[in-house]
Amino acid sequence: MTARAAHGSGRAAILFDRDGVLNVDEGYTYDPARLAWIEGAREAVRMANDAAVLALVVTNQSGIGRGYYSESQMHAFHAAMVDSLAEAGARIDAFYFSPFHEDAAEARYRQADHPDRKPNPGMLLRAMADHGVDPARAAMIGDKRSDMEAAARAGVKGVLFTGGDLRPVVADLLAHVGGGPFRS
Repeated sequence: MTARAAHGSGRAAILFDRDGVLNVDEGYTYDPARLAWIEGAREAVRMANDAAVLALVVTNQSGIGRGYYSESQMHAFHAAMVDSLAEAGARIDAFYFSPFHEDAAEARYRQADHPDRKPNPGMLLRAMADHGVDPARAAMIGDKRSDMEAAARAGVKGVLFTGGDLRPVVADLLAHVGGGPFRS
């Protein structure tokens, strides 16, 4: 955490899980041709952008470690997301990913309980530090308990997304940011 964030004057951010929150989770999703957005996701990201709230993606990607797809294929998927978001007047400010898993096929990714793999908070903490985010002005939207645990361990509000339209979830968060904390 930066000194600026520690004193409550840091930036606001929404930390989005990727699969199941922004895009439809098909199980180890990596093919740009199969990118399907969750209802309202592109507009929800644009809402954050318009409110000067950072849109950061923090995603476990054990499919890389398991050998199902490569980092370059994941980056191509992210590039397709960026292009599609741009068409909607939206942007992701940064992507963070964790390819680590205890059962990874590739030794370089084989690590049990890696600090970046959710439910550990490493990716969230790094994203916030990299962008000068005040944890009191940050929220994590995820679709799994591991996302909520990572949020709690990073000291940010966790919002469990159970499906449907993402816009009301982001609108509710933005209604509470107003220069102050996401937490009440």
